[in-house]
Amino acid sequence: MTKLGLIALMTSLSFGTSVLASDVTGVWRTSEEGGKIAIERCGNSICGKILGGGAPQAGRSTTDDKNKNPALRNRPLLGLTIMQGFIGGPQVWTGGTIYNPNDGGVYQATVKLASTDVLQVKGCIVAPLCKTQTWTRLK
Repeated sequence: MTKLGLIALMTSLSFGTSVLASDVTGVWRTSEEGGKIAIERCGNSICGKILGGGAPQAGRSTTDDKNKNPALRNRPLLGLTIMQGFIGGPQVWTGGTIYNPNDGGVYQATVKLASTDVLQVKGCIVAPLCKTQTWTRLK
């Protein structure tokens, strides 16, 4: 391999690594209650579903019992899609919603990849009434 070919290969490999390192998809630990959320591509957007919760607590429900729609209150939380409709990337995703099973509310949200292993998830009732959580990458 020529010296120029080796440089081109190394450049493309390093570019590929940085693209993968900045990918928002993966498994994340939430900052509250230690839940696990899997974020994946859903067409041209990203979505997220519950993989598990934090430490078991007495009285903690395993169903969506706080949902505003009574017909949905018996569905299991495990596997529930709580994030959807986010567009953009690779660092900032906007235009999506996040569902909070703790209060049954759906909020406008943005997702920002602050670093390879840190995700900032901001949900808003209406600006400026927002709350930001910092999630940590697990996988």
